[in-house]
Amino acid sequence: MATATAAAAKPKRPPPTSDQMNAKVFLYSVLLALQYGAQPLISKRFIRREVIVTSSVLTCEVAKVICALVFMARDGSLKKVYKEWTLLGALTASGLPAAIYALQNSLLQISYKNLDSLTFSMLNQTKIIFTAMCTYLILRQKQSIQQVGALFLLIIAAVLLSFGEGSSKRSSGGNSDQIWFNGIIPVLVASVLSGLASSLCQWASQVKKHSSYLMTVEMSIVGSLCMLASTAKSPDGEAIRKHGLFYGWTILTWIPVMSNALGGILVGLVTTHAGGVRKGFVIVSALLVTALLQFIFEGKPPSLYCLASLPLVVSSISIYQKYPYQVKKKES
Repeated sequence: MATATAAAAKPKRPPPTSDQMNAKVFLYSVLLALQYGAQPLISKRFIRREVIVTSSVLTCEVAKVICALVFMARDGSLKKVYKEWTLLGALTASGLPAAIYALQNSLLQISYKNLDSLTFSMLNQTKIIFTAMCTYLILRQKQSIQQVGALFLLIIAAVLLSFGEGSSKRSSGGNSDQIWFNGIIPVLVASVLSGLASSLCQWASQVKKHSSYLMTVEMSIVGSLCMLASTAKSPDGEAIRKHGLFYGWTILTWIPVMSNALGGILVGLVTTHAGGVRKGFVIVSALLVTALLQFIFEGKPPSLYCLASLPLVVSSISIYQKYPYQVKKKES
């Protein structure tokens, strides 16, 4: 009896304070920037050319599901989710964003084939603005004048980083209609879809209180099913049937696959706790991380464009954090 009373009287863990939450968001953002920045170098070093792309992507999605379930079991939310989960809720919260992301990726592939790399990269950065617009339309999350200015600074920095990458791929000189309808329009539509999907994920996590781990599981399953369906007629599907799913893999191939899986979970956590717009800041900052790591491990010095973008990224982040939108008090 005394044991039962003691158990009932056991105090609940208090909710995290604002400072604790800010520290957690900062940690997630730093980890995501490091992972996203290091991923190209890790993949280049540990994934052999003969590895089938679909096999690494599918394995990454499975790894994401397993990692998310482990984290849910660790924080005690797995049992609650198991009791409350519904198919309709999953389709509403995760199915729609997953389908939008799949369509976005297809449009990006079409666009990339019809635009030179620099034009593609520049237009692709407009997704930051579209994310802010969709966040306002869906969540009524307003931006201050200073924050809007910070977003434009971030886009300029991203464009400079795109120039810094350089490209051997030039405009093919095709007719203007093909470039417009198969290049420019698809990448702009993809940018709108990226902003919409990011805002929907933020809405599901912040308004519907859908767990970011659960969304990772659901979106990975939907994405995997779509990819499996595409293998019926794709070259990758034919290669898998001929050589097997893990053709060309070594034990080291798992390093970039697991890194990418953890990155996917971090994206969900940053979107949930900080929002899609701030996630955009993290992703652009990660491009600077890539440049730094290339210099450290490959001896490739950062370009002048990269160096010029550094103060812009730092300034945009500082301005965005320092001048949030303030609700004006009504005069009595």
